[in-house]
Amino acid sequence: MVRPSPAAAKTERLLNLVIALLYTRQPMSKSRIRTAVPQYAASSDEAFDRMFERDKDELRDLGIPLRTEVVDPLFDDETGYRIDRREYALPEISFEPDELAVIGVASRAWSQASLAGPAAQALRKLEASGLTRDVGSVAGVEPLLHTAEPAFDAARDAVLARREVAFRYRGGVPDGPAERHLQPWALTAWHGRWYLTGYDLDREAPRVFRLDRVEGEVRATGKPGAYEIPDEHEPRAMITATATGEGGEHVARVALRMGSGQQIRRRGDLQKERGPHGWDVIEVRVGSLWALAEEVASLGPDAVAMEPEDLVSAVVRALEAVRAGHDGRNPYENARSANETTTKIGGGE
Repeated sequence: MVRPSPAAAKTERLLNLVIALLYTRQPMSKSRIRTAVPQYAASSDEAFDRMFERDKDELRDLGIPLRTEVVDPLFDDETGYRIDRREYALPEISFEPDELAVIGVASRAWSQASLAGPAAQALRKLEASGLTRDVGSVAGVEPLLHTAEPAFDAARDAVLARREVAFRYRGGVPDGPAERHLQPWALTAWHGRWYLTGYDLDREAPRVFRLDRVEGEVRATGKPGAYEIPDEHEPRAMITATATGEGGEHVARVALRMGSGQQIRRRGDLQKERGPHGWDVIEVRVGSLWALAEEVASLGPDAVAMEPEDLVSAVVRALEAVRAGHDGRNPYENARSANETTTKIGGGE
């Protein structure tokens, strides 16, 4: 027999309590509630009192109008509980044509994701109630939020449950994927990619992880609700700072051919020394060496990674992957050779 998780058991208990209190005409005493809700009936007197008090507070926190009234008007010595159905029911919802158009666009935004089903179901419910979309008003608008990464669902569930996870991550290190342990804070789309932000338990600091660099499964290692997400956390600001090198943890040096690598030049500082082939040397602070390695590799023979050694190794790996993808032909052989000898030229820790 498979037992439900603690979170699922709690949700079922609260749902049973809401159903019992919603469909009673008279206030229900605690003894009747204990009989009506199976999870209460199986517990001791002390455990029932603790659970019921917590559940009452939680229902009120959720905005459910839980009323406390006397069971018998002639005798005020027994308190009962019920949910006012008129206050609980949602008012009729109506949408303007432009609002329906936006809802239609949003329903099409999710592609290749587990959220595509709920989005389509919500749209069908609106259409079943007699609301129709003006498709012509949004002709040509087709937003797509791709979530093809295998790690997406597990990462999303961990964020929602505030549950610690572990996974293997391919960062800017020469030894391949490394085991990381994280308290996930948010899952955010930025520039066509998904990023997971959170508190890195290994490095004892906030970190950003690109979801398509996670290898294997994201494994839950902690209990739900084990930590709090900082109120001031702004995932997009954190991702942007990491991508642009603001507050980065690595200092890297890259040699650039004259007139090339403008994005790296804008983020870094031009050094007085000259690099290989007499090129400019740019020193830049970055949060992710692997992201910089991909950028350097994309410049082909116009850029050479100088230091640190992890950056040099990551660029070599990226260029070797390009060579393998071209059936043995390597259009960037000169750049790869230059990076292989950069350790001697530029040094590195």
